[in-house]
Amino acid sequence: MSILGAIAALGGLTLLLAIILIIANKKLYVYEDPRIDAVEDMLPHANCGACGYPGCRPFAEALVLEKTLPGKCSVSSDEGRQAIAEFLGVALGAQEKQVARLACAGGTNVAINRARYTGIQSCQAAALVSGGGKGCFWGCLGHGDCEVVCDFDAITMDEHGLPVVNVDKCTACGDCVEACPKDLFSLQPISHRLWVACKNLEHGNAILEDCQVACTACGKCAMDAPGDLIAMKNNLPVINYAENHRTQVPIQRCPTGAIVWLDDKGVAIKGKESAPIIRKGSRSMGTT
Repeated sequence: MSILGAIAALGGLTLLLAIILIIANKKLYVYEDPRIDAVEDMLPHANCGACGYPGCRPFAEALVLEKTLPGKCSVSSDEGRQAIAEFLGVALGAQEKQVARLACAGGTNVAINRARYTGIQSCQAAALVSGGGKGCFWGCLGHGDCEVVCDFDAITMDEHGLPVVNVDKCTACGDCVEACPKDLFSLQPISHRLWVACKNLEHGNAILEDCQVACTACGKCAMDAPGDLIAMKNNLPVINYAENHRTQVPIQRCPTGAIVWLDDKGVAIKGKESAPIIRKGSRSMGTT
């Protein structure tokens, strides 16, 4: 009888727990729109965050709830975005393409290192050792952390150790922004053609000993720019993109080419008074 009693008690307990679970499932059930799974399958699964959401799943949820529009996904193709819009019966929406921009032009042919770094070939690692050894403290260290973290092959290192962004492949995911220890990358609308390719905060020509293309804070660009387009702050020109910036006037008298105009492919065009870059090889330490 004791065995039968134990079996009965165990069976009763099991039945009770099953009933509790059934009731809890009914009470705590949260409905999830099946369209979320369908939309997620239509997204590129890059989970890059360029849309403003932490991944494709949260973006799909926001799309179904009509909190955003398919056009926010910069990784999907035009056909993919249109398919999502038609599936949900919403407007496609439009968002200006953003790309990663580098605020440095100091490659090895124009900038020098004051110390030779030996160690892990990483900008993050090098920056921990007296800033990386570059003559310009704010300059790109050239070890390619940005290239490594870019999952879309949008960044390659050129022959002078500078990152080059392929604007067609760039999805504005922001990984390069986080990877750069010098904070040289930022995400910019592609219409921002006027660009300051330098972050040097020193004033005067002394910086040219370390980098021939550094901004010397001469202020000519700010003087020539129409209206309030450019202001000098901390010895650097700051562009007010809220103003009409579709002009190449500010770049013309820049003596070093620190402020440039970017073409459709992101190639820098310098002003007519910018000193030409003649050197093709690397500058050795101490060379002026």
